[in-house]
Amino acid sequence: MQPQQPPQLTTNPIPSNYLDQIASPQKKPGMSSKLFLVIIGGAVLLVIVLVLTIVSSLGGTKAVSTERLALRLQTLQKVSQDSQKGLSSSALRSINSNLKASLINANRDIAKPLKAAEIDIKKADKELVVAENGSKLKTTLEDARLNATFDRTYAREMSYQLATTNVLMNRLQATTKSTSLKAFLQATLKDLVSLQKQFSQYSSANS
Repeated sequence: MQPQQPPQLTTNPIPSNYLDQIASPQKKPGMSSKLFLVIIGGAVLLVIVLVLTIVSSLGGTKAVSTERLALRLQTLQKVSQDSQKGLSSSALRSINSNLKASLINANRDIAKPLKAAEIDIKKADKELVVAENGSKLKTTLEDARLNATFDRTYAREMSYQLATTNVLMNRLQATTKSTSLKAFLQATLKDLVSLQKQFSQYSSANS
């Protein structure tokens, strides 16, 4: 019987990544954070689009905007009427007189599109009524009267009020499908845009 040969020891060096080779394989990383954020962002955007579509289909935003416009026109008419006697400048009184006439016509003519849309502003939301009652404007004008700066302040404030009202009317004109409201907005905007420029010019010249 031949004697057994002793086992031969290897002299090859241990590779540096030996421990990595024998370790259990790492799990592949899942979805990258960037891709995850993109998916979440897309889902959020889809929800927003759906909500806006539902609101638009219900017509709620348009109704509120039309109510807001009607309430604002009423407030501006009252302010212009109450302020006429307090204006010192004949030029400003003339501009304001034209504004009063335009607002009287506007408040008369908006009745038709309101009726067509079945909107009764006497039943408007209380918060909307408060927001459009002109209390802040009236306080500003009263302070100006007491400080003997009424003409200058009135011209500035009415220029701003008409500018924001014109923006609201332009938005309504771009979104409404009502032919009666479109006709009203087109006619009224023509007058109010011109008057806003006149108040702005007076304000700039007398500031």
